[in-house]
Amino acid sequence: MGMALNLPRTVSVLGSTGSIGVSTLDLFEQAKVDVDVVALTAGRNVERLAEQALRWRPRIAVIEDEAGLSALRDRLKGSGIETAAGANAVRDAAAAEAQWVMSAIVGFAGLAPTLAAAKAGAVIALANKESLVCAGPSLLRTARMAGGAVVPVDSEHSAIFQVLDPEVADQVSRLILTSSGGPFRNASREEMAAATPERALAHPNFSMGAKISIDSATMMNKGLEVIEAAYLFAMPPERIEVLVHPQQIIHSLVEYADGSTLAQLGPPDMRPPIACAFAWPDRLPWPAPKLDLTQTPLTFQHPDFDRFPALRIAKEALRAGGHAPAAMNAANERAVSAFLDRRIGFLDISAVVSETLERLDGMEFAADGSDAVECARMTDTEARRVADDVVGGLASRAARA
Repeated sequence: MGMALNLPRTVSVLGSTGSIGVSTLDLFEQAKVDVDVVALTAGRNVERLAEQALRWRPRIAVIEDEAGLSALRDRLKGSGIETAAGANAVRDAAAAEAQWVMSAIVGFAGLAPTLAAAKAGAVIALANKESLVCAGPSLLRTARMAGGAVVPVDSEHSAIFQVLDPEVADQVSRLILTSSGGPFRNASREEMAAATPERALAHPNFSMGAKISIDSATMMNKGLEVIEAAYLFAMPPERIEVLVHPQQIIHSLVEYADGSTLAQLGPPDMRPPIACAFAWPDRLPWPAPKLDLTQTPLTFQHPDFDRFPALRIAKEALRAGGHAPAAMNAANERAVSAFLDRRIGFLDISAVVSETLERLDGMEFAADGSDAVECARMTDTEARRVADDVVGGLASRAARA
């Protein structure tokens, strides 16, 4: 296949100062691709956003935290780069006419900008789990109707995307997502109960943000990925499995009805799946890290659902459908935040999510016109309220103990 990248390409990076955003810009640098950057957006990191803007010269740089606008303007004064702040400005930047948009904002905050990019017909390189978990069918439908596409960047979904043949998708027996097992892969429940945030943040393979690192430690990240895979690849939950693979060399596998199992391998580095999403449907030559399989034994084991109940909770939410995945995601965000603030224990994270879903069971959330973002926002708001109430109860009991 020849180079069909149609460079220069207009691109935007949403969440440019986070680990995926930084890796995206580093890939552009390493590959020496010809890109015209339309927008860079960040949450609070004014200094890094300004550095990136001065290097990549976007048409606009947006900081979501409005308190950072003055400092951003000062740093970019005289550069000719437009500046803006606030969630609406991030959404507007996402809707600007870029051919390719990296969606790397962490959390529910990434949903509205990602949907805005989908409506604009962009090819979305999707690293924001919440967009799929909270509004997957709507996002995929919107992108398709606008003439765009959603290409996954999570290494597991990128792997499936690369080896699942759409022509014979009905002959897939299983999708198998791999997991490092996180820092507590071999820990007892007693050790996990006593875990500090510092211990839980120590991911064995990747350097990630705090929220994603804790999700890896609870294996909620795999639960979210199961939901994503179900939507992305139209696969029922009973045909999606998780295997613990500590080396993280095989990122996912696709098992076909004839007994063949195809796997995608790569180093534990986010730049190759970003490169795949950027060049799709082609391939991007760049000085990528290479595997030496003679140096790496590959091992696998089944996850322990008793020690990692988040996997079971996620599959139950997927089967329940409706608002359950969005509510699960919101409750998890609040529980992770409470753990990082040392208000609850590590094992309480999954307990908070489970109790929140039980309390919300049977409730319906609908917005006028069935607006996907507003429906998801209503679910998110109520689930956070309930989760905070559950956290408060746990914290009070712990204080009395």
